[in-house]
Amino acid sequence: MRRFVCSLVLCVMPLLCQAQQQAFTVRIEAPDAVRALLERHMELQQYRAVPDLSDAELARLILLAQSQAIDLLATLGYFSPEVDIQIEPLANPAAVRSVAVKVVTGPVTKVSGVHINFAGAIASNLAVVNQRQTVEGSWTLPVGMPFTQAQWDNAKQQVVKKMTAQRFPAGHISDSKADIDPDAHSADLTVELDSSALYKLGPIKVQGSSRYGDELVIRLARLTLGADYVQSELVEAQQRLTDSGYFDSAYLTLDLASDPEAATVNALVREAAMQKLVFGVGASTDTGARLSVEHTYNQVPGLGWRMVNKLTTDSATSSFSSDWTSKPDDTQWRWAVSGLLTTQIVGDTDVTGQRYRAGRFVLGQQLDQSYYMQYDRADTHSRETDISNANEALSANYAFTRRQFDSMPFPGEGWAVGGEFALGSTIGNGAEPFGRVLMRWRDYQPLGSTNDTAFARQRAGRLALRAEAGTVVVKDPNAIPFTQLFLAGGDNSVRGYQWQEIGVVKDGQITADAGRYLASGSVEWQRPIVINGVVSQWESDVFIDGGAVANEPAALDVKFGVGAGARWKSPIGPIQFDLAYGIAVQKFRAHVSVGFVF
Repeated sequence: MRRFVCSLVLCVMPLLCQAQQQAFTVRIEAPDAVRALLERHMELQQYRAVPDLSDAELARLILLAQSQAIDLLATLGYFSPEVDIQIEPLANPAAVRSVAVKVVTGPVTKVSGVHINFAGAIASNLAVVNQRQTVEGSWTLPVGMPFTQAQWDNAKQQVVKKMTAQRFPAGHISDSKADIDPDAHSADLTVELDSSALYKLGPIKVQGSSRYGDELVIRLARLTLGADYVQSELVEAQQRLTDSGYFDSAYLTLDLASDPEAATVNALVREAAMQKLVFGVGASTDTGARLSVEHTYNQVPGLGWRMVNKLTTDSATSSFSSDWTSKPDDTQWRWAVSGLLTTQIVGDTDVTGQRYRAGRFVLGQQLDQSYYMQYDRADTHSRETDISNANEALSANYAFTRRQFDSMPFPGEGWAVGGEFALGSTIGNGAEPFGRVLMRWRDYQPLGSTNDTAFARQRAGRLALRAEAGTVVVKDPNAIPFTQLFLAGGDNSVRGYQWQEIGVVKDGQITADAGRYLASGSVEWQRPIVINGVVSQWESDVFIDGGAVANEPAALDVKFGVGAGARWKSPIGPIQFDLAYGIAVQKFRAHVSVGFVF
């Protein structure tokens, strides 16, 4: 062991000594941003450890470094800098030589003019005036802004991205020029955008589908023949295909070589296995650790329907569900039959629930609808009073969700409204008719002015508004199954409170008793986080939530939560991290939620 250690030291020491020996050092005197750029990219830095570097070779490197430094400074908008590079005199002949780089940047060059010119179909088609204005409005390097190479490149990328996102997928920059006047410290910018032809959607050509058939791909994609090309619609179609469970992956592209009036849409899919067994481990700030097992049979023999059975358990709830759904017909409607068995702990009450449904539903691009009959049963047991109760109900239901967002799953503007309506009767002695309504609303309002640049509008952020209201109309609320009543609190309700913590208020105290009336809402300011002058995939948010549950409208006593957090536009959807303070309970609570919920 000793011989090995000594050998290692003998081998390493010369390397350390060699690494410590330098032909010269470099000292840069410049503003921070400039110094960082030169330290990273000046080739002079690479020769510091070259042994036996002569004075003549060093002088030649200094001349090259001066030219390179001027070029690097131009990328930051400094086109008339003073760069002085000198070898400093040695105070000690044995000392290492030092090269001093002194930079006086001079005034920064600013944009004096922007000219965006169009060619192709976008220039001659009067129907796309709004798109031209959108492309021009997306320019991120306006007059008066310092000119840098990075900002120049980013601005060009943005206008091309806006142009090709709709109608003109073959669009490109045919020419661009930054006319720099070093004396006036100004940059006059010109970009020539050629949209090429306007493309409309033609037939879908499917590759990779054998088990479930091409027709299923076409129905699930829901692309309209003859419609103008919109990139986001192809992305949404891909998402629908993968979300359907029939396909592990889907990639939709437009064939730019085909006829623009009916361009072929290439759909490359990879089918999911006929059967799938998935074990899941997760966690939620609402209910803690979660375990699940799910079995999917995509095409039940003799029926052709999909069957999904799922068992889930966490600290508050255990459930078993079985969902059977048919494939969509020509009108996109499907038949569905489902069953759900649950046990959950709500405060000091143990609740066992059963729910069975049968009906039809459709998932549209903007409107989801469903009609179904539903049977509910809830058995409750209060550990505090040792009282048990069992209630049953049968109802006819209609539910809808209407979305009008600019994009999914990361909406920046738009609104959505949803509702659930039920008419039915309790079952058993003294059967009573009842009605149930639950309405939900969400709205995103950009805060930037329409006169601002796209970058300025993004920086201003948006307001996210949410409201929810529900009521159960029945003569005797004790006859309604517990699972048909309302509770509030949790990640997607009133933050700062536990999941379903907010129930009926009694004697000024919050209880976990479900009520016949629900009202909740939220106001949230979401603002993107800018890193190095570029809008990142992160956003900050501050919010105030409020919610109340009661058995009479006049008894609604709103409980508030306030807080702040961050959200990340992850590949699997938005992930939100919040820290909220529940004012009524005087406690802080962390909340983590995944996905866009509406």
